[in-house]
Amino acid sequence: MKKTIRQLVAYYKKKFNTSNPFEIADCLHIETQIGDLGSRAGCYMYLKRHKCIFLNDNLDKHEMKLVMAHELGHAVLHPRENCYFIRNKTLLLNSKNEIEANKFAMELLVSDDVLKENKDFTIGQLSRMLGYHEKLIKLRLQ
Repeated sequence: MKKTIRQLVAYYKKKFNTSNPFEIADCLHIETQIGDLGSRAGCYMYLKRHKCIFLNDNLDKHEMKLVMAHELGHAVLHPRENCYFIRNKTLLLNSKNEIEANKFAMELLVSDDVLKENKDFTIGQLSRMLGYHEKLIKLRLQ
């Protein structure tokens, strides 16, 4: 049986004892480069049998972690496909791969404990508290 995204994220968090997408990528030998990507927030590329994640250097720390988690999702879930994260657009795309990468990112970055501790919060309140778009919070709660 194929693992769900939730099971896959739980496996990596347990195996590497972290939910930090940079540390997980490092453990998986995925190269990460940070630089000027123009309008792109990040991208994942499979180059000469190597997994590579590129992040824009103009992202703030919180957004950098989100984009890294999203691109890590592509590296794990869609390893042989090149994927580009365009800020403010990728969150709204409905393609299967983008939804899966967003789900992976949210499973990684928003723990069950945080959701339990704030179970009475609305999606809007969780969004403001955690700093993620409401669509991402909804995806995490599904």
